[in-house]
Amino acid sequence: MNRENKRKQFQNGYYKNHRCDDTFTCKHCGRVVVPIGAGTQHRNHCPNCLVSLHLDDEPGDRAADCGGQMEPIAVWVRKSGEWALIHRCRLCGRLTSNRIAADDNPMLLMSIAMRPLCAPPFPLERIEEMTALMGGEGRMR
Repeated sequence: MNRENKRKQFQNGYYKNHRCDDTFTCKHCGRVVVPIGAGTQHRNHCPNCLVSLHLDDEPGDRAADCGGQMEPIAVWVRKSGEWALIHRCRLCGRLTSNRIAADDNPMLLMSIAMRPLCAPPFPLERIEEMTALMGGEGRMR
């Protein structure tokens, strides 16, 4: 069922309070995604590649006209300790936060979490020198 039919069939905000049991094919990797195993009532991204679609302006409203692919660019940890993905739309640039699902690709989640450590904004060879300039000893223990 395409987005336009969903918009006609359900009133605005339907998915905020109702379970979404839709099976879909990921527009990025082509995998068929089923809601079973997600550990949540609202599957909103592919567990294989973690890509989502820009369908909502507000969570569950299906009102976005963009329809672009939302690429996972970062993870963050909520106060409860739960991880969430930060997605950025490839078409319009909008940022959203989505809970991770129980069956999400753990290696891909870890690789996204490690990106800042693997590519720091300064040369690692100069870390001792830079620490000393900031008033620290600058020695690695």
